[in-house]
Amino acid sequence: MNSFPDPSPIPDTTIPDLPEAALLYLEGKRLDEVECIISDLPGIARGKAVPASKFAKQDYFHLPDSIFYQTITGDWGEAADEDGFIEKDMILRPDMSTATAAPWTGDWTLQVIHDAFDRKGNPVPFSPRNVLKRVVQLYHDRGWKPVVAPEMEFFLIARNLDPAQEIRPMTGRSGRPAAARQAYSMTAVDEFGPVIDDIYDFAEAQGFEIDGITQEGGAGQLEINLRHGDPVKLADEVFYFKRLIREAALRHDCFATFMAKPIEDEPGSAMHIHHSVLDAETGQNIFVGKQGGDTDAFFHFIAGLQTHMPAALAVMAPFVNSYRRYVKDHAAPINLAWGRDNRTTGIRIPLSEPQARRVENRIAGMDCNPYLGIAASLACGYLGLVNEQRPSAQFKGDAYEGDGDIPRVLGSALDLFDAATDLHEVLGPEFARVYSIVKRAEYDEFLQVISPWEREHLLLNV
Repeated sequence: MNSFPDPSPIPDTTIPDLPEAALLYLEGKRLDEVECIISDLPGIARGKAVPASKFAKQDYFHLPDSIFYQTITGDWGEAADEDGFIEKDMILRPDMSTATAAPWTGDWTLQVIHDAFDRKGNPVPFSPRNVLKRVVQLYHDRGWKPVVAPEMEFFLIARNLDPAQEIRPMTGRSGRPAAARQAYSMTAVDEFGPVIDDIYDFAEAQGFEIDGITQEGGAGQLEINLRHGDPVKLADEVFYFKRLIREAALRHDCFATFMAKPIEDEPGSAMHIHHSVLDAETGQNIFVGKQGGDTDAFFHFIAGLQTHMPAALAVMAPFVNSYRRYVKDHAAPINLAWGRDNRTTGIRIPLSEPQARRVENRIAGMDCNPYLGIAASLACGYLGLVNEQRPSAQFKGDAYEGDGDIPRVLGSALDLFDAATDLHEVLGPEFARVYSIVKRAEYDEFLQVISPWEREHLLLNV
């Protein structure tokens, strides 16, 4: 009888400290692969996939810091500083609290978000998650605990394989293209039932709690609301949600897009951000007084948004397309007026019980990086709090009847951002430098493209 050597032992894929949702997902299964990921400036997941057995043995891995100098088109910003730019390897360490399923893959795979450090162990200042952590720490240093709740708007569209073709709504279960102006319609939601079912299933597998899904005003436009919580945790979830929603759409022969304004004459997609701030010792909302009234801190926070958001807009509206969203009477604000339960204002105070009092930023677009959009919004409120700024009078009426007071193009927004040294100190001066470099490069790339409008109206008429 022939003798054979003993087979190689099955590699150990046991990974400690997995969250409960990840353990439930893997129950009775053998983990195959781990995707080690980090967000770049636009919010794209960068990293590498490794066998589970290798991940179980590694404490970190390396990626070059040049990923943060890359534009949305794949080109590079002029990154030179005083010493000249030298590409350096970062040390990426896993945050195991973020370990979650990748349920659309063909095998048993987890995703883990990593934090970026330099070789001395310092956080890389232009890594988006580190930017948000920096801002949150500034609140903690003051004895405050910021709380946010993001709302995500997006479109389900027909597959678009030719960028020269207009984007069209997806075809629903009825066989008809999705209809516009059907906000809150359950029938419209049912049209996308199979996609929504997969979104729910993926979210459940990843341990995410959805507060609700509604039809918005655009054709094929949906909104997902998330429960309020820690800013970094919620930014992680939005980062993950963008990926899972895209994957759910692809299963049903359509695309999900988070462009701020994908379809002409339709509303744009926002990432509305609700904010409250708690006293770290007592857990009380600092926006509410003992008798349930508004506090000075409440007004200071609003004033911070009004004062500093024009300069922060380049972060909350990061692409040339972002500025097409700010159009009168198209569900997006055009100014920074504030009002109670007024959806025409850029800053809204929703109806709530006193302890749930919060301030909603309606300016940020869904195309922003969730870490950076939330960080910039919190930074504006922080500056208002520490400088004890005062807001304008509450606006009553239709804010669309007023003048716009936010930049209308990316170039103007970047000019304001570059001059806002107080905002840079909160977000981090090195982040501000790198961000401006990359966005200027993108804007220059865009200005080299001649649009169909220019060819149609200028070619033979000027």
